[in-house]
Amino acid sequence: MKSEAIVEFGKPLKTIESETPKPKGKEVLLKITYSGVCHSDVHLHDGYFDLGGGNQLPVGAAMNLPHTLGHEIEGEVVSVGPDVSDVEIGSSVVAYPWIGCGECSTCETGDEHYCNAPQQLGIQLPGGFSDFCLIPDSKYLLDYTGIRPGLAATYMCSGLTAFGALKKLVNVNDDDHILIMGLGGVGMMGLQFARSLFNCKILAADIDPNKLQAAQGAGADEVYDTSDELSLLKLIEDTKGGVKAAVDFVGAEKTLKYSMDSTKKGGQIVVVGLFGGAFQMPIPMFPLSAKSIGGSFVGNLDETKEMLELVKSGKVDPIPVANREMNQATQTLDDLREGAITGRVVLQP
Repeated sequence: MKSEAIVEFGKPLKTIESETPKPKGKEVLLKITYSGVCHSDVHLHDGYFDLGGGNQLPVGAAMNLPHTLGHEIEGEVVSVGPDVSDVEIGSSVVAYPWIGCGECSTCETGDEHYCNAPQQLGIQLPGGFSDFCLIPDSKYLLDYTGIRPGLAATYMCSGLTAFGALKKLVNVNDDDHILIMGLGGVGMMGLQFARSLFNCKILAADIDPNKLQAAQGAGADEVYDTSDELSLLKLIEDTKGGVKAAVDFVGAEKTLKYSMDSTKKGGQIVVVGLFGGAFQMPIPMFPLSAKSIGGSFVGNLDETKEMLELVKSGKVDPIPVANREMNQATQTLDDLREGAITGRVVLQP
């Protein structure tokens, strides 16, 4: 089989050939039909996350090079291990990638995505930038009937990340406001899930006028250009004091500051994006502002099933998804670095 793999961090991916794996035990082999490209793939490709102040969090130890990226995986079941009885050959499925060790207390409670010894597809294990991908257990395969092929793959990270973050918002009333900060692929998913999960006003903010226009077309009640220094004052005025909750899908120093400043006293900020940087705030301001700041990392398998049912119900509008050939993986990663993609890109072998 052929794969687009990291052979050196920060350098273009290379096409490598290897033997197609044969499933054992509970394993299932998928023939890849679509593999989404996520902004976290950019950081994995770089080999680090930016911690601000010149500091970096290396990720290379989690991957053996050459390594195949891709955790938004959609494919056809072509072979199964001898212990698999619940999946049919020829089935079209998406794969839940946030797999844990399966043995620790965290995994036993169903939160495999928080496991300290993860075995995640496209990160610790080979992913979907390939002709085939080996899935460790058939329980991670989910039916996506009713969702457009290609789009379905993006829900395994982009969709789940947005859904999981919005599920963390509490005490949001119909007369409140929620701010979606950052309108890339995940942020646009966040906008759609927010519209389906809440009855309040949904606001959106970004630095890119094209993305703001796309957000308006996707149902945002109001949009704000963060490059305009007066946009924050307008938001505070429009909301009569600030939003109840802000979800930062960028995770940069400037976007987190904007999210903090736009949130009213007692509000909630959820940080999702991994763009990077550092955050500081005087400790007394935590109780004085009564704001809560937390992070969100994808979601568990049960949340994934809940999300897919919501999408199948027709209550979540699809985001723009562009198809590219698998050999355009490096170019797609570069485009994501430059912020040049609206919606999502999926690769096809």
